[in-house]
Amino acid sequence: MSTRTSKTALAIAALLAAMPAAARERVDYGPTVPTERPHVPANGAIFQASTGFAALHEGNRAHRVGDSLTILLVERMLAEKEAASNTARDGNIGLTPPVSGPFSFLSPNALKASGTQSFDGKGTAEQSNRLSGEVSVTVAEVYPNGTMLVRGQKQVTLNRGDEYVQISGLVRPADVDFNNRVLSTRVADARITYTGRGDIHRASRQGWLQRFFSMLSPF
Repeated sequence: MSTRTSKTALAIAALLAAMPAAARERVDYGPTVPTERPHVPANGAIFQASTGFAALHEGNRAHRVGDSLTILLVERMLAEKEAASNTARDGNIGLTPPVSGPFSFLSPNALKASGTQSFDGKGTAEQSNRLSGEVSVTVAEVYPNGTMLVRGQKQVTLNRGDEYVQISGLVRPADVDFNNRVLSTRVADARITYTGRGDIHRASRQGWLQRFFSMLSPF
């Protein structure tokens, strides 16, 4: 392999190591535009199916592709783990040599042996996170059972960088309240991403070369 090829492979590997996992998987969080409905002839003097009929119990709740609803972020996770292990083992053996014969020269303590083995290990781990706020999303798809696939993002531009909140998942119409909102804990298969970019974000991360060698380091 030539030197130029080696350098190219090293550069590609370094870029992949520096690229976050969320950026490698392209997901379109853009708003979903409602599709144009086919023309339906009038089928009544008052009720018209082509005008977007909604039942009285539905109100203004999102239930069609392109409708928007608000996700209330109430994520709070706490994980704790503790493990301990303690073992011990003792063993000994001893033989008395004969006082006469070819092995009489052996000392009484020459055929004695003993051993002791012990182990004591402990480990603890604790992790917690909390995310609160509101993100409005749009309905991207409605499945036959009424479950809605929602997707959306919020971008906030600050003076020193940008902040992104992206969310997607499945929502039941029954979980949407009368204010057209749903808790994030009621979103199935939820994927919530909170990222940023800018000076502060770059300063809080390791350099790409350091991340590359950290992946290769066995320690």
